[in-house]
Amino acid sequence: MGVMRIGHISIKVMDIAAAVKHYENVLGMKTTHIDAQGNVYLKCWDEWDKFSLILTPSDQAGMNHVAYKVENDADLDALQKRVEDYGIKTEILPADALPFVGRTLRFNLPSGHQMRLYAKKECVGTDVGTMNPDPWPDDIRGAGVHWLDHCLLMCEMNPEKGINKVAENTKFMMEVLDFYLAEQVIVGPDKNMQAATWLFRSSTPHDIAFVAGPRQGLHHLAFFLDNWNDVLKSADVMAKNKVRIDVAPTRHGITRGETIYFFDPSGNRNETFAGLGYLGQPDRPVITWDEEHLGRGIFYHTGELNVAFTEVYT
Repeated sequence: MGVMRIGHISIKVMDIAAAVKHYENVLGMKTTHIDAQGNVYLKCWDEWDKFSLILTPSDQAGMNHVAYKVENDADLDALQKRVEDYGIKTEILPADALPFVGRTLRFNLPSGHQMRLYAKKECVGTDVGTMNPDPWPDDIRGAGVHWLDHCLLMCEMNPEKGINKVAENTKFMMEVLDFYLAEQVIVGPDKNMQAATWLFRSSTPHDIAFVAGPRQGLHHLAFFLDNWNDVLKSADVMAKNKVRIDVAPTRHGITRGETIYFFDPSGNRNETFAGLGYLGQPDRPVITWDEEHLGRGIFYHTGELNVAFTEVYT
């Protein structure tokens, strides 16, 4: 019962044609649907559901909502009660309110980000199928990302006003949606304030993460690659396509992931993320980072913080 994994993310883009070109040619995704409102739906080659990314035309960048898939339709009713008992208003959207998706539970996290839970989405299969499949398809483009892996959301934190939406979101995700805490950053004179958390429901180091900032927003959406060589290849693809790179290939101390960060044409930050890092399991001890070691936690090779990395987001 309950949440299984990330299902999709819906983001705002200011030039839909440029955005589609980016996610198709640079990331290697495929368009699977365009609705009457001009929203574009895309999937990665190793995903079996109809889509994992929705691009919506807008005059600004950012996130509309992030959605997670639950195991059974009945879970939506049980989770609706738990969310409302926690004090958060919810709404059940009927099937096909979002194309190809069954009924959906919609609510806002304590930080204000919109989250949705659903159990059913049209299954179209991976590009290699399930009968004697090859390890990859022959028509991979760009970086050839496998799947949407996670997202990191920026949450308001103002200790002077007693505001810490990272901690509030983390408490909600763990107590109501049964997520597990993999890693955290603790700050403050008493080292008792959560400034960042990485949580999971599947078996990866994180299915969602929260980091403190002056306002809520989307820090990045991340796509999975197999290994370090694939990350380097993705950097070459970005250079060839004149993509604005934010952080060149490196490794995180937090989650141990191999990574490169870059921006889509609207300024939404993307990540290609490689390597399992470690096995996320409910009984795994929580990893904690303090302020003195945060540089190595984020950028393990240099150990130096990049101020723009946390201050620039949509």
